[in-house]
Amino acid sequence: MRLFPYEPRPQQEDFVSLVRETVAGSAHLVLESGTGTGKTVCSLAGALEAGIDEGRRIIYLTRTKSQQRQVILEARRISTLRPLLAVGVQGRNSTCPLAAKDEELSKGNSEELSRYCGEQKRKALAGEGGCEHYRAFLSLEGDELLELCRERLPQVEEFAGLCAELGACPYEAMKSLLPQADIVVAPYNYFFVPFIRDRFLHWMNCPMEEAIVIIDEAHNLPDYLRDVQTTSLSCHHLKMMRAELEEFGDPEVMNGVSAMDVADIVEELIVEAADEHLRDEDGLIPPDLLTSGLMMELRSSSVSLERMYRSLCEHGELVREARKDNGRLPRSYMLILGSFLLSFASLDERHYVKVVTGGDNPSIQCYCLDPALAAEPLLNCRSSIHMSGTLDPITEYRDSLGLGEGARARYFKSPFPPENRLVLHDQEVTTKYEALQRDRGITQRIQDRIAEVCNQVRRNAAVFFPSYQMMDRFIRDGILERIDAEVHIERRGMAQAELMDTVERFRRAEGDVLFAVYGGRISEGLDFPDSDLEMALLVGIPYPRPSARNQALLAYYDMKFGKGWDYVMRAPTLRRMRQAMGRVIRSERDRGVIVILDSRAASLPQLQSSPSDDILGELQRFFAAAKVNNRAI
Repeated sequence: MRLFPYEPRPQQEDFVSLVRETVAGSAHLVLESGTGTGKTVCSLAGALEAGIDEGRRIIYLTRTKSQQRQVILEARRISTLRPLLAVGVQGRNSTCPLAAKDEELSKGNSEELSRYCGEQKRKALAGEGGCEHYRAFLSLEGDELLELCRERLPQVEEFAGLCAELGACPYEAMKSLLPQADIVVAPYNYFFVPFIRDRFLHWMNCPMEEAIVIIDEAHNLPDYLRDVQTTSLSCHHLKMMRAELEEFGDPEVMNGVSAMDVADIVEELIVEAADEHLRDEDGLIPPDLLTSGLMMELRSSSVSLERMYRSLCEHGELVREARKDNGRLPRSYMLILGSFLLSFASLDERHYVKVVTGGDNPSIQCYCLDPALAAEPLLNCRSSIHMSGTLDPITEYRDSLGLGEGARARYFKSPFPPENRLVLHDQEVTTKYEALQRDRGITQRIQDRIAEVCNQVRRNAAVFFPSYQMMDRFIRDGILERIDAEVHIERRGMAQAELMDTVERFRRAEGDVLFAVYGGRISEGLDFPDSDLEMALLVGIPYPRPSARNQALLAYYDMKFGKGWDYVMRAPTLRRMRQAMGRVIRSERDRGVIVILDSRAASLPQLQSSPSDDILGELQRFFAAAKVNNRAI
């Protein structure tokens, strides 16, 4: 525990030792660690103790900026025991001063911004203007910035402020620190998107086999990795491609066939697929739908089609170069179409399923079933530590990522007094589809229970819904008018600043109500200490919808592991519920209640809920006892 900067709580010595031994043995560790166990500082201390003297580097991967801040804070405490450099990394679209002023640039993806930035740097080095912030970065003297960062270990925002005072580019300045950094805190994509990872490790001057990778909130990783491998093409892409062709010209991409002709045919195929195959939110399509459709319309062979796809890509690259030369975001929708068609024709159908989605912007998607495809780099690094408060069942996570049976597994329970939390489930209601169809009064009884608890108990309460659709239905039914308190609402697609403003207004209130959704930003990424949140009402059991993608995933996991239902339905449901439940108790002083408004909670023992036919009475008695206990203390 030579690099642990606090008086250790119960379990923390075991936690640090386990991480230290795992890293020293070049192994992988998957652990569920409850709130209050100190996941961040324990994993850092253990990894540093095992690796820092050997010159190994820690890559700490997070989902959110708030998690990134916590890592830097803990690194500061550890640095009082041993000097070290910790650097926080964020993408160009959130750190580039030019992107902050240009709406088009701010919407660019990593590759597009990299190309744009490369051209601006080339011009600056050639004395042709270019980015003024890069020129200012080049003029910085010696190791002044490095020494300042070693001394202060600034957060990303603080580092950006230092660079702003100097007029220098924060992104380039951050890159210059990476070769000396002991700890680099970065978003997931810096390690799991191949072209970003290659550059990232190059900037760090760190061979893959020497990297120690720590993954925070790891329960999100399998879905994230599926998304990384998934590609899609929408009608909006084709609309933007037409605008591109009007500006840059409509090239011939096959004998007698223009790029516009291809866009028209593909859009017609997407719309027809939606009409024929869509079931609710998506639908399975034949794996050769686009290929066979184009062959029929163009009377062409698969070999000719592949040449056409490559021609689209080549013309798209010319458009990107022209846009880059004009100081614009180097994006081409011709390239997007050509690349997608190449992928559609060549993807391994053992690991992918092809679906059509509907709505205002129909699309075709090549959905990745196997997150292990993108997780493979973890097997090549020195060691990896996977942590979350909700990873149970660990075997599902380990199997999904292909870590192998040799990966270590461990559970660390929350140290908070169990009597501070009461978990009940209502035996009289459910959101099971068949029950709702059979008894239309169930929804009304759930709304009655929410209004009754919020009005009679008068504590800050969050209501978590399975979907925005159900939340909106409750609001249309008049639930807001029945609650005698202000209701703050997490809306679909809310900007981060607006969401945080909503949350802060709720935190400052007494007896207000917060509407949110399972799996949303509030249920997974925010803390509500003390009396900020004392009740959570969980509406229903949020089993994944029976979409085409989920049905395909279930069949895939049945075939691969023989556990389709457990891995695809039960495991993510439990994690979503436990994440929402975890918002209530964030410290040893917190007391709170969770009410699950669904009798099916009885079949999920991991939730540790008790049945109740007197919800209101039990809540009132719990808070009355808590008040007495606080007075006694």
